[in-house]
Parts: sequence; C-alpha cells; structure tokens
Amino acid sequence: MDIEIKKIILTFQKYEITEHIIYRKLAEKTSGENKKVLLRISDDELGHYEILKKYSGIDIQPDKWMIFRYLMYSKILGKTFAIKLMERGEEKAKKNYEVLLDKIPETRSIIYDEEEHEKTLIQSFDEEIVRHIGSMVLGLNDALVELTGALVGFTFALKNVTQVGVAGLITGIAAALSMASSEYLSTKAEEGLNPLRSAFYTGIAYLIVVFFLVSPYFIFANYITAFIFTLVSVFMIILIFNLFVSVVKEVSFRRSFLEMIIICSTVSLISFFVGILLRNTLGINTN
Repeated sequence: MDIEIKKIILTFQKYEITEHIIYRKLAEKTSGENKKVLLRISDDELGHYEILKKYSGIDIQPDKWMIFRYLMYSKILGKTFAIKLMERGEEKAKKNYEVLLDKIPETRSIIYDEEEHEKTLIQSFDEEIVRHIGSMVLGLNDALVELTGALVGFTFALKNVTQVGVAGLITGIAAALSMASSEYLSTKAEEGLNPLRSAFYTGIAYLIVVFFLVSPYFIFANYITAFIFTLVSVFMIILIFNLFVSVVKEVSFRRSFLEMIIICSTVSLISFFVGILLRNTLGINTN
C-alpha cells in the first residue's frame, strides 16, 4: 500500500476512534432516547475504525486532548453544541475520505454514514437548553442592549463607580424580573414550551449579563477603567453567545455577531451623549 494512503488511513482511524469514545462518554451522562442516539453514533464510529484498521493493520490510540476538549464543551455549552461542532469536523472529513474511494470499497458506506445517517440521528437529539434557546436569545439581547446603554449613560452622567454600579445593579435586576415575567406570559399562550422554564432561562441569561457588566464598577476605583472592562465583557459575551448559537442553530456567526455589535454600539453611543447632556443640563455633581 502507498505510504501516503496509509498515512491518510491512520489519520482517519485516529479521528474515528476518538469520536467513538467521545460519543460513548456523552451517552454515559445521558438517558432515554438521547442515550440511544449517542450510543448508535458511537457504534458507527467504531465500525468505521474497524474497517480502516483492516487495511492499515495497526491499532491507533485516540486523541486524548480532543476527548478532553469536547467533554468540556459539553459541560459548559451543552451536549448539542459539542455534537454539532464535531459534525462540522465530519463535513471536512467527508471530502478527504473521497481520496480513499478507489483504495477502500467500504469508504462509500462510511461517507454515507457521515452524510445521512449520523446527521439524521443528531437532528433527533433533544436537549432542554436548545428548546429554550429562543428565551436565552431574548434575555441576552435585551440585557446587552438595555444594560450596556444604561451603564454608558450612568457612567458619563455620574462619573462615580459606586453610584453607577448600584444604579446598574438595580436596573439590571428589575429588568431581568420584568423580562422573565413577560416571557412567562407570552410563552403561556404557546404550545410545546414550559412557560416557567422559558421565564427561568430568560431571567438567568439576563442576570448573567448583569453580573459581568456591573462587576467592574465594584472592582475598580476609576470609572473609565470600569467602563473599559465592561465594554470588554460586552464583546466577549456577544462573541461566545453567537459562537454557541451559530453552531447549535447552524446560522451565520459573522452576520449575527456583527448585528449585535452594531446594535449595542449604536445604543451605547446614543446613551453616551444622553448622559453628557443630562449631566450638563441638570448640573449633576460628579465630584
């Protein structure tokens, strides 16, 4: 067998056995139909590995770093995120498998599994956090836009970290409770979602944003420093959340990311001028 072809086979072997273990470990932390889905995919990956091993004649150890990484993704961002991220890797692998079509007859069945079988199974995977992703989007979007704008206005109107922090915290908590209540009432009229859980996810998403955006004002003594760290927090929250949504919902990361950045920046800029205007008009003492 050609040395280059054998290297390709060994690379795919490592990938397949690694995915087999990842899906198996995810299945151990799941129950019901989701467990069956993950075990079935895991068995498919092991079958692919055994086919390739027949041609290479070599046992390959899994990629332990990849296993650790994806298990961490599943703990932090959910199993759906980890699975769909692996699916993206499989999309690239399918094209590379075509190199082996003339060398390994079974390659066509492996490609079929990657294209159809696993995709169908993954789409049937049901995770609560994904069902309520709309509520999370609502909470995060509103919190980022409303609270960022409010904090910008408070910062340049008051120029006092304690006052801005307290005002932002009160505003954020009140808004979170308001958003959760609104989500409960709106979801109650719909079928298929639990209104209490929807309200919970909306409120929690809002409060997480409140915590990260307001915290700098209780840590730093200088209001400009606190404001800069708040803006960094806004950027990171938008980045991470849009990465999560783009993978789980299979939408464009760039479009949603830029959209949220532009909206937050526009609101913040308007709030900046409103804060300056109110401070000068009302003669607020910033000493």
